[in-house]
Amino acid sequence: MNDLALSIRQARPGDAADLARIYISSWQDTYAALLPHSMLGGMSHTLHAQRFAGAIRRGGVILAEDGAEGVVGLASLGTARDSGLGFDGEIYTLYVDPAFLGRGAGAALLHGAFASLKDRAFSSCLIWSHAQNNACFFYEAMGGKRVGARDTRLAGTGLTEIAFGWKALAVPARRIRI
Repeated sequence: MNDLALSIRQARPGDAADLARIYISSWQDTYAALLPHSMLGGMSHTLHAQRFAGAIRRGGVILAEDGAEGVVGLASLGTARDSGLGFDGEIYTLYVDPAFLGRGAGAALLHGAFASLKDRAFSSCLIWSHAQNNACFFYEAMGGKRVGARDTRLAGTGLTEIAFGWKALAVPARRIRI
């Protein structure tokens, strides 16, 4: 597949439905073998669109858009929620529509999120990922270092999450193709 002709921009209120669609399809694709099907199948498009609308109003959501394909990914960001790890910024979510994985949207979103954090005077960043999520390989390939772990429960299922950190808001040149 070819790389996309991507642009990264701040999300607008009218984008909330597309962001909810990508969020839900990403969860259903990524966590089908890890989380209960009842939870994944019961994810509400309306509820997630409302949540994204609120995050958009607060200015903490960017998206990746292709001229031909429309919105293909999203990232939400802000102040680190776990200050004990020594990072001031956090990317809360970074999701790419499963139909567009491997075409550059994840890297573009990560760069865009770092730029947005820099604009807000943050100097470092972390991302939490479920330990069994293939995104862990992506974050490591993009220069993230494993800086923490925690156990959590989601829909009654025990999960381990891994924190990846960047002390500088930059991604090194990739030597491998993701």
